[in-house]
Amino acid sequence: MLEPLRYLLLQVRNADDPMLKQEVACFAEILESDISQIEVFDLLGGPLQEHDLIETDVVLIGGSGDYSAAGEGDWLEVALDSLRLVHDSRKPTFASCWGFQAVARALGGRVVHDIEKAELGVHHVRLTAAGTADPVFGPSGPVLQGLMGHEDTVIELPPGTELLASTERVQNQAYRFLDRPIYCTQFHPELNRKSFLGRLQTYPKYVEKIAGLSLDDFRHSIHDTPEAAALLKRFVQQIAPLHLDQT
Repeated sequence: MLEPLRYLLLQVRNADDPMLKQEVACFAEILESDISQIEVFDLLGGPLQEHDLIETDVVLIGGSGDYSAAGEGDWLEVALDSLRLVHDSRKPTFASCWGFQAVARALGGRVVHDIEKAELGVHHVRLTAAGTADPVFGPSGPVLQGLMGHEDTVIELPPGTELLASTERVQNQAYRFLDRPIYCTQFHPELNRKSFLGRLQTYPKYVEKIAGLSLDDFRHSIHDTPEAAALLKRFVQQIAPLHLDQT
């Protein structure tokens, strides 16, 4: 019997953020894993070290309630250095939302704060030719739906990556590194309708700011996005195992 995968979730959340535990539960549910399989590392508490990755099979990077990958600060420099370490380790890695943006910036891409490009809720994500040919994205078909909430946008991908998907408003919605098993999505494959609404209840200001609606009015447009959830499952089932013996 195969040993269960060991995950390391890198978080950038305040200690009183109720989404700290919710995020762990979301990844565990989508990956059909026990919560005990997911260790958490707080990037706000200091830099990641090589020894922190030794017992890890797959690295996960999620969203952030109050922190921007487009800003500046000592905490961000520490976080970006930690993501460079993950990249150098060649560990199978899946990053969403803040993770998508921070990995891009850490490895030479560009991230800006642009409310005109902000997206919230369910959006259609169209695959590029590379996405259609990709083993993780391709089985989803040419268009999938993803849950997203962001004001920062990646306007330039890092070198050594290829674009996998875009939306009507934002070109860079998903990318992968060509020489290592790292996939990144602007949208949230780890969330479903219930957990996404839980996020919005915690950060309701973004609903009015981005969508111009009350949370009660906006919630009716939110639904599960199983095609996006399948991306994370395929990554763990198909891509990660090919690289576990090489790290």
